[in-house]
Amino acid sequence: QVQLVESGGGLVQPGGSLRLSCAASGLAVDKHSITWFRQAPGKDREPVYCISRGGGTVAYGDAGENRMSGTRDSVKNTMNLQMTPLKFEDTGTYYCAASTRGHCHPSPDQYDYWGQGTQVTVSS
Repeated sequence: QVQLVESGGGLVQPGGSLRLSCAASGLAVDKHSITWFRQAPGKDREPVYCISRGGGTVAYGDAGENRMSGTRDSVKNTMNLQMTPLKFEDTGTYYCAASTRGHCHPSPDQYDYWGQGTQVTVSS
């Protein structure tokens, strides 16, 4: 049974940092592409950062390109997302998703497995 479990979310002030972790079981993170998505209230789910099966990375949008970085740990079978400096607009639920296709894709419907999400709130 495949399971993705996100952790590391919380309440943080603008300018602060968070490190999210996606722990996988039932699949190997280095045999799939893993993407972090986020969803703000009333908005569509959007991609933030991806690591492909081959280890290539794709950062999406201003946040992904300038303030977020992802790493993969094949031994721990996790993918982590470091976020800094955080802004108000980074508030939302962050999900990790895995695709058996192995490549990065911005559309949520290209992903086969999803975690339950972890809440990130940026507030002063």
